[in-house]
Amino acid sequence: MNIILIAIIVANVIISYKGFNDQYFFRKYEFHVGSIRAGEQTRMLSSGFLHVDMGHLLFNMLTLYFFAPVVLSYLGNFSFILVYFGSLIFGSLLTLSFHKDQYGYRAVGASGAVTGVLYSAILLQPDMMLGIFFIIPMPAYIFGIVYLLYSIYGMKSKNDNIGHTAHFGGAVGGYLITLVRNPQLIQDHTLMTVLLAIPIVILFGMAKTGKL
Repeated sequence: MNIILIAIIVANVIISYKGFNDQYFFRKYEFHVGSIRAGEQTRMLSSGFLHVDMGHLLFNMLTLYFFAPVVLSYLGNFSFILVYFGSLIFGSLLTLSFHKDQYGYRAVGASGAVTGVLYSAILLQPDMMLGIFFIIPMPAYIFGIVYLLYSIYGMKSKNDNIGHTAHFGGAVGGYLITLVRNPQLIQDHTLMTVLLAIPIVILFGMAKTGKL
């Protein structure tokens, strides 16, 4: 496994585990609109390495484990870092934009960064198949759409501390950064480029019209 991918996964596990067992640490580094607007911008990055529980952490790290090697093999280490951290920041910025007047809004999770890697990988290799639960075959682009639908459910239910809005920003970040780094994809995979843009547009439309 690539050393950069290992380092990111290990960082997520260690920081999340610390947060599971240290409420002060968790509260100090989570995404919190009031604290960020008061000047604690570090939270926009640090919150991407905290998770609500082991299930949340496992879901994000498994998704990253499956899709990161595609981005690494096609774009290389530097572009992978750009996709991962660029998507994380995109996700945090969008979350802050949507919730800027909700000073008590809190969220955590690597979802923005992971969704960016997911979208990047699907753009790069749209015909790849996944084994869901290691058994059920599913086209990668279907998994990507399902992942964003899960984001809609989370935003509508509002019953957890997961940064679902960051999925939007992460998807946009991964999508745009990948096309900037490899613009030939627009010509090589035109249909997939359009298909992956559709759920992003729909999700933004739903958010803007208050249907989330």
